[in-house]
Amino acid sequence: MGGPGHTGYRLPDSWGPLAYGGRMRVAVTGASGLIGTALVRSLEADGHRVVRLVRRQPAGPREMSWQPGGTLGAEALAGVDAVVHLAGAGIGDRRWSAAYKRVIRESRVRGTRTVAEAVAQARPRVLVCGSAIGFYGDTGGREVDETAPAGSGFLAGVVRDWEAAAAPAREAGVRVVFARTGLVLGRGGLVGRLLPLFRLGLGGRLGDGRQWMSWISLDDEVAALRFLLDGDLEGPVNLTAPRPVTNADFTRALARAVGRPAVLAVPGAALRLVLGEFAEEGALISQRVLPRRLEEAGFTFGHPEVTAALATATST
Repeated sequence: MGGPGHTGYRLPDSWGPLAYGGRMRVAVTGASGLIGTALVRSLEADGHRVVRLVRRQPAGPREMSWQPGGTLGAEALAGVDAVVHLAGAGIGDRRWSAAYKRVIRESRVRGTRTVAEAVAQARPRVLVCGSAIGFYGDTGGREVDETAPAGSGFLAGVVRDWEAAAAPAREAGVRVVFARTGLVLGRGGLVGRLLPLFRLGLGGRLGDGRQWMSWISLDDEVAALRFLLDGDLEGPVNLTAPRPVTNADFTRALARAVGRPAVLAVPGAALRLVLGEFAEEGALISQRVLPRRLEEAGFTFGHPEVTAALATATST
């Protein structure tokens, strides 16, 4: 019964190979994160069955244990129609030491390989694998879509290897989609960390504020993931709103959302001193990424403008 990352649990018989009322059975890693929590809630609200792949002792029959560096037996995914793989160490959770950069890379590359090998055996209809627009590196003011090549830098290399790790699932004939996600605006994540400062009137642009930010509302992120589950797209798909904004525009929009001024600025030199390498690839990087494939496939954004997205993200 599986390897060291599997506890021997099986999905309930009602989740087995026969269709459950036309609804999907979906396995999700990273189900406790900002995106995963919202996605699971959305799927379950519509009657889909969700099994959470967790890195602890399962709390019930709707959870399965796995470890990114271990193995995941195909029986863990028996009867599952789709897998959404979102797990990975936080990019901006701490300063990038050499050790933490290894954690970032291995959590994604080894974790994706573990999931992809199980998917290759279980053969669900689709694997939607979380990815990031970090693939493109710093694009400056240049607009890019999914046809753009990989950029340079640590994150670009991580994303390239991360996506390559899904090869076993692709080679087994499973439809694999890479959801290259931008900055997600929801009640948590970056917005949650910035809100206390902005509500005190201490928010401000980063550096000169001219760097482009490619963002997406949490509601649209969930809707896009479900669109990818239901559709026929495969390969890289950018999950970003159609109208990127500069950091200065984002700062003004967030300040308006909380009714406070934002006249301060954090110098780039100070960010580099405090954040180290992450300042260049996280805070000061310019990425103007467009969701070309989503729009061509007919996806409609609920929040195409950052002002409305931030108003929703900051509402109580």
